[in-house]
Amino acid sequence: MTMTRMDYGRLLGDFADDEVYLHPFELTVDGSIVGPYMASFIDATPTWTSTPYAAALGMSARPVPPHLLLNLGLSFSVHDTSQQAIAHLAYVRVDFPKPLPIGGTVRAASKVISTRPSSSGDKGVVHVHTVLVDEFGDRVLDFERKALIRAGQMSDRPSVTGGIATGAQGESWMGTLPTTTFTDSLADWAPPTGMFQPPLWGHFEDFEADAVLVHANGRTVGDTEHMRLSAVCRNSHPLHWDKLYSDANSFAKERVVYGGLVLAWTMTQSSLDVGGQVVWEQRWGDGAHPAPILAGDTIFAASKVLATREISAHLGEVELRVVGIKNARPEALIAEGHDLFTAERAKPRDARLKNKVVEITRTMLVRRR
Repeated sequence: MTMTRMDYGRLLGDFADDEVYLHPFELTVDGSIVGPYMASFIDATPTWTSTPYAAALGMSARPVPPHLLLNLGLSFSVHDTSQQAIAHLAYVRVDFPKPLPIGGTVRAASKVISTRPSSSGDKGVVHVHTVLVDEFGDRVLDFERKALIRAGQMSDRPSVTGGIATGAQGESWMGTLPTTTFTDSLADWAPPTGMFQPPLWGHFEDFEADAVLVHANGRTVGDTEHMRLSAVCRNSHPLHWDKLYSDANSFAKERVVYGGLVLAWTMTQSSLDVGGQVVWEQRWGDGAHPAPILAGDTIFAASKVLATREISAHLGEVELRVVGIKNARPEALIAEGHDLFTAERAKPRDARLKNKVVEITRTMLVRRR
């Protein structure tokens, strides 16, 4: 009897610059996915919670929330890029050029930008560019990230004809940016008569540069909950699923909560304060997960206003630095003199905050009064 162990992902030596990995899933993102996912997030942003509101913005249907799109893009890419990863290091940039209506279909591909071995030789950093493309060939998500990958080459990865592409075939799988982004379409937008006005704080005029907003609600992560949501997002990394694997391979010696969910919880915990007047997420970037979350940990969120910019008579752009903190209230850490909003990698080692589980810059389009 011949037995073959089928492993996925790649080790550092399996990556080659400019290769495009054609991820195996094609998924129709219908209500059976969006509903169970959103049930774990108290998201106050009406664009993704209200069909009439989305229609008033000119959308054909209520869109898939951007944080779910990102979780799908990250998860699809695990199969080919990061199932052997030690850790997800950074969100270099995340763009949302076009809404995906609920019921739309996506596929994904990732292109290797660079690989950089560490000085120790036992691991390295891989920089990849991933896209989610809809059934019309338009990109609905376009992002770059970096992952820490063990050195070596896979001996038991199945050889999939067509799973790697270069040149024209690779570019075809990467799709195209829509001719007009959704943000462009809002340049002359005005609220229709009678359009719902959420009775929440967070109009463009409410945001002042350098203001710090501490979001009161905490969120304790349940063990079965984070595993269920990883399944909804199609994340196959055993670090989030497999106790035996995690006992042997996890830096925490137990299962670790998938970072994309930590980011989504942090964003949605802030939404009651900053999301009620948001009409679209422009871009995210300069993000990282400085520390992991385990089941039983509690996440708190805080935001700092970096800049504001008038866009039109009815819309403005707000840039925030958003952080997630585990097992400590942000206001208590601020009172102790901790700097929550500077990137941890930019700090001296002895000044780094061990409680910070996510940090990212968020640029959003917000209604004016």
